[in-house]
Amino acid sequence: MTAFLAALAVSFGVIFVAELGDKSQLMALTFATRYKAWTVLAGITIATAVVHLVSVGVGVGLGAALPTGWISLVAGIAFLAFGAWTLRGDRLTDEEKDKVNRSTRSAMWAVGGAFFLAELGDKTMLATITLATQYGWFGTWLGSTVGMVAADALAIVVGRILGKRLPEKAIKYGAAALFGIFGVWLIAEAVSQLA
Repeated sequence: MTAFLAALAVSFGVIFVAELGDKSQLMALTFATRYKAWTVLAGITIATAVVHLVSVGVGVGLGAALPTGWISLVAGIAFLAFGAWTLRGDRLTDEEKDKVNRSTRSAMWAVGGAFFLAELGDKTMLATITLATQYGWFGTWLGSTVGMVAADALAIVVGRILGKRLPEKAIKYGAAALFGIFGVWLIAEAVSQLA
């Protein structure tokens, strides 16, 4: 498997899982009740592509400046923290719900702007930075962007068809467990590199 395909596959998987039950997925559900699904997806895609491009730029810069053993250790600890963050869960505040409902601008720009702001400093952005320290920038960027858009598309479809979210506890525990597995794997890799 080439480095590009590895970056693409890992980034897609990690970000898809990270996005399940995340605040921006809840935003996608909310926007989908107000706007056309394709308009919501277009706004999400544009915002995600921009945020994740910045994320991989930061990650590649850190990866070039720091030794790989330490990067793996920090990445492993970060993934364990992402698992704990996932267990804690995200909810939309009343103010965030009001912003979704009051938006009178072009729907695509409203969705894109809301997603861009929601993703700054979010666990998916931090996970993308972490992944970019280990893998090539393009595969990480493409995989993380497609992974997030796919997870949000799933939320839109599920929200439209069922009128409610996926079972929150199952998503929360599953995503947290996957983050924990990735975290332990990266820490083990770091220990072997630093030993």
